Amino acid sequence: MFVTYIFPILLFVGLGIIAGLLLAVASTVFAVKSDEKTKAVREALPGINCGVCGFSGCDQYAEKIVKEGERVNRCVPGGEAAAQKISKIMGVSFQGVSSKKAVVHCGGVCGATGRKYEYHGTPTCAACNELYAGSGQCDYGCIGFGDCVKACRYDAIHLVDGVARVDPKKCVGCTMCAMQCPKHLINMVDADATVNVICSSQNSGKETRERCKNGCIACKRCEKTCPHDAIHVEGNLARIDYDKCTRCGECVKVCPVGCIHSFEL
Repeated sequence: MFVTYIFPILLFVGLGIIAGLLLAVASTVFAVKSDEKTKAVREALPGINCGVCGFSGCDQYAEKIVKEGERVNRCVPGGEAAAQKISKIMGVSFQGVSSKKAVVHCGGVCGATGRKYEYHGTPTCAACNELYAGSGQCDYGCIGFGDCVKACRYDAIHLVDGVARVDPKKCVGCTMCAMQCPKHLINMVDADATVNVICSSQNSGKETRERCKNGCIACKRCEKTCPHDAIHVEGNLARIDYDKCTRCGECVKVCPVGCIHSFEL
């Protein structure tokens, strides 16, 4: 009985203990000491792992800065405060950060558009979008369940009148909301970009008008009016070239459906 049952159990327990001791010794002997400079840079970053810097997260970005001399101003959420700390740690000249903010390109508020069916499934934009591109009459419009709201760590985006809206004073440009939108309605623009097209429909003008009163009808009045050649209608949708836009507001004045908005900084 001892040989049949007890001995194998004791043998496995013994082997497990030995293996554990060997692993503990190996982790101590072969451990790689953490680079103090990398650790300091990592602590200067906000730690939201948004990927705006172009890397998989704050850990990788910190390593790239220390080991490969990557630019210290790529963290948009951390802003100039993080860049200044990292510049001091690395002993390099301070480089300013280009501030960004999120903009929701949809004007399909309640009363401007409607629903093509009643949705009773999982209350998320991602789930609803799987069923006939969402329940809204406009296939390009905000679905309105707030996946973006849940993703924002800065309380900078909320559902207002059925559509997601960003508070530019709170937005840090982390892109977390944009990554959650299944319609790709949320784009990052320079923080000083006050003129934006609040629509994403690429339907014909007639079809857009039938589905949403606030949608771009591709009439090109904005394009013809802009004195700086900064706005053009492409794919049935007005698009702004922010490198040329001077925020004069002429396009806002002539838009017949009011889908081009001017926001105060």
